[in-house]
This record gives sequence, C-alpha cells and structure tokens, in this order.
Amino acid sequence: MNFILDNWYLVFLALASGSMLLVPLLKGGMTGGISAAQAVQLMNREKAVVIDVCEPGEYASGHIGAAKNLPLAQLNERLPQVAKNKAVPVIMVCAHGARSARAVAMAKALGYDNAQSLAGGMKAWREAGMPVEKG
Repeated sequence: MNFILDNWYLVFLALASGSMLLVPLLKGGMTGGISAAQAVQLMNREKAVVIDVCEPGEYASGHIGAAKNLPLAQLNERLPQVAKNKAVPVIMVCAHGARSARAVAMAKALGYDNAQSLAGGMKAWREAGMPVEKG
C-alpha cells in the first residue's frame, strides 16, 4: 500500500496508458461495418444492393458505381421499392459511416437482416483506391 501512495503518479500513468490502448478498440467497435474490400466481394459474389444514404448533392459529388441514392429521410418509404428481395445483402453507404450505421438499424427494422454499413463511408472507399462515379 505504501508503494501505491508513494508512487501514485506511476499508477496514474499505467492506468492512463492502458486506457489509451483501449480507445482505438472501442472506437472501431462502435463504428462497425464492413471494409471496402468486403463490400466489393458482397457486390460481386452475392449481388449486394448498394444504397447511398447521402443527400443528392453529396451523391452527385461522388458515389459507388452501382449505388442507388436514397437519402436517409426517405429510407423507410423507398427501401422496399429499391431492394425488393430482403434476403439479398444490402450495403449502406454515406460520407463517413455515421448515417449509414443509422440506416442499417432502420433497414433491419424493416426486415433486411443482411443490411451492413460500409465502415468509414465514401472516405474509406476512396482511401482504399476504389472507383468513384460522379454526376
């Protein structure tokens, strides 16, 4: 007990460094989703439907080639029209991944159990060197 009291700063330093090691793990766990490479595999192997939940202006500035634009506010009404087969994987995409994570929750509530988010959104897609269409 004397050691802890005499060296409180070392204990604090050990706890602080340990918590800093956990931050990336927790941050990555919260965003979830699939990588750009996994998304391409789903698109090629399982004919996944790609839904871009960005606003039309963001969509026009750059999107995945096969993506259909359904802004997040319209997702509940229009998703059943765009992705008719609920068994097919659905990949939700946005600019950075936050809106697409909400879109996955909305899609799962509609019965799309294979809905997944692209981790990092279009930013991660571009960083992975994947093709982007404009217009």
